[in-house]
Amino acid sequence: MKGVYVLIVEVGNNIEATIGALGNVKFQKGLYAYVGSAQNSLEKRIARHKSRNKKKFWHIDYLLDSKDARVVNAYYKNAGKEEECQIAKKISETETLIPHFGCSDCNCRTHLFKIKDTSVVLKPGLIEFKE
Repeated sequence: MKGVYVLIVEVGNNIEATIGALGNVKFQKGLYAYVGSAQNSLEKRIARHKSRNKKKFWHIDYLLDSKDARVVNAYYKNAGKEEECQIAKKISETETLIPHFGCSDCNCRTHLFKIKDTSVVLKPGLIEFKE
């Protein structure tokens, strides 16, 4: 299956992580939503993000490498890559942006957001996700 997904990441303590070329980034304790896509093997991509033992490739890998960060939920849908940016732009209207995170291959401001709760992902009209 190909599609787009939103990972809900819990950061258990305030941390600072080196995020590839972004350098050191501070993350406050709380919930984050990361928007991504996989145009092949969506299920494997989500499982990879949940795994602790992996080579760091994407920005999200560096954050999830911290013992204080973990994926607590993943929402996904069958969709083309272009919808990844549409979702990120919609979430950016109400949530706190983590600048330049996960968007080196597009013109978005970010694909990672500090969120108040998971309801932001499930807003009617955003997209219909499966858990």
